[in-house]
Amino acid sequence: MSKITKSSTAEYFAKNLQQVGFSSPLKAVLTTLKEAVDNSLDACEQNGILPELSVEIKKVGNGSSRNTDLIQIVVEDNGPGIEPDDLAKVFGEYLASSKFGRGQCSRGQQGIGISAATTWAQLTNAKGAFVTTKTKKMRKAIHGQVDVDIKSNVGVLRNKETIDWNKDHGVKVSFKIDGRIQLNGDGGLITYLEGTVLVNPHLTLHYKLMDADWVHVERVTDTVPSVPEATLPHPHTFKLGEFITHATLFGKISLRKFLKTGFSRVSEQAISQFIEKGLPKNLLEKPITTLGDADFKKAFQAVQDSPLMAPSTKSVLTVGEESLSKSIQRLGEIDFFSVATRRPSICDFKPVVVEVALARFMNRGEGDTPVQLLRFANRVPLQFDKSGCAITRAIESVNWKTYGLQQPKNSLPLGPYVFAVSVVSPFIKFKNASKETIDASDELVDEIRRALIQAGQRLSRHIKKEFKEADLERKLQHIEQFGPILVEALVRITKSNDSRKKRAEEGLKKLLGRDSKDAEEELKIAESRLAEQKAKHAHIFGEEAAESEGSSEDEGEVNESPKKSKANAPKKKANKK
Repeated sequence: MSKITKSSTAEYFAKNLQQVGFSSPLKAVLTTLKEAVDNSLDACEQNGILPELSVEIKKVGNGSSRNTDLIQIVVEDNGPGIEPDDLAKVFGEYLASSKFGRGQCSRGQQGIGISAATTWAQLTNAKGAFVTTKTKKMRKAIHGQVDVDIKSNVGVLRNKETIDWNKDHGVKVSFKIDGRIQLNGDGGLITYLEGTVLVNPHLTLHYKLMDADWVHVERVTDTVPSVPEATLPHPHTFKLGEFITHATLFGKISLRKFLKTGFSRVSEQAISQFIEKGLPKNLLEKPITTLGDADFKKAFQAVQDSPLMAPSTKSVLTVGEESLSKSIQRLGEIDFFSVATRRPSICDFKPVVVEVALARFMNRGEGDTPVQLLRFANRVPLQFDKSGCAITRAIESVNWKTYGLQQPKNSLPLGPYVFAVSVVSPFIKFKNASKETIDASDELVDEIRRALIQAGQRLSRHIKKEFKEADLERKLQHIEQFGPILVEALVRITKSNDSRKKRAEEGLKKLLGRDSKDAEEELKIAESRLAEQKAKHAHIFGEEAAESEGSSEDEGEVNESPKKSKANAPKKKANKK
């Protein structure tokens, strides 16, 4: 019989890094950048700091693997800094995270991503992460190299030194990895950075990619998002094995106390319902460490058979319609946008909130190409496995032809638009460990679909208004083009004098102008109806905001920008840093 061996968590992931986003040289660069940026943004928000990030990515040589380059990725932030004793854990130990299993809407959750980036650097360049850190209490910064001890899943800090750093606090991390750089497209670095800017209006970002100039994107709000307190999971989201494993985290407390403190929406009244559904009373006071699998199964079945209140939606946060409206204008010149924020709702017994932004950009895309889709989960861009995502499925389920867009069957609509869809929840269910796509449950797809329809209705009204304006312009052009020619021909045929020619021109303008006046009148009526709908919608939204938290069927407000000219559209600044 062969000997059974035991491997560490780090050893498992080192052999299976494709599961966490390192399946190709292109994805390796993007995943490394994403994990570093996520950590910086989370750290800033948790400490009430307006984030200012600097990103630099460049090719510095040939990679150790075939068809790869040696890529350096540097991310610097103004966060609170990391204590020197924690550096090795943060960058070199798997499943070491203050956010693991907390039920909070943070970007990072499991403590895998940044350690995987260190491992990839170590495997492809023989050196892990180079980190500089400084906290408010430190007079000088600490710099060192963090590697992963793969056999024991322990981070190792090497070459530690004290250095001068002209920052009050922050972290700077640098990786050199085998990879390839893609700037645009679904997996592009620019696409990722623009998406991050969109859903983080409080972020100031400076970035330099390859040989291009530094790009500076300033924040559009000075409000740091307040991440809600962590929430407990709802018992109806658990399977039996998860229920038993969850219980082992609570020590020797009684089953009654475990049910009340380990889950949301379990009260004394709920426990009375459990008893009615078959939970023996004598089990409630027993320590959970003494219960067997049969006892847990009785408790679990009673919980599942009992109706419970839906979880609270106070644990989710939104970007906000006003901030999202300002933020989307940082991406380029637009002439229309529509923003819709749904009220928090419950999908699959989990609190969730969906936000949608639709924008038409000038000089971006063609009318016969699919819209650019930006997907977000807890404000992190998702750039791979688009076809299997709940967001993509929801968009394809909407009949966009009714809103004035072309759409092939079972596909994304066509046109020079950007569709940005954000899903925020403390319990987002991803399809894989690399968190590239959201599992498409029917309830979640339906909730996303409702948000899309709200934004699409406003888009439809704008497109119809444009059609009427274009129709009026065509009529006026016909009058200007053919009126004088017709009068000239009639005068020549009838051999009329100049006086009659002048009267004929005036009469023809009056006759043809009647049609244009009808079109103008129709346009005025359409604009009047649109104004009435806006006022009515604003009034309804005001009443809803005054009510207490209600059903997920209620709709949020949709915002629209006026048509902007190229002269006054906001632009990103590009110059040398």
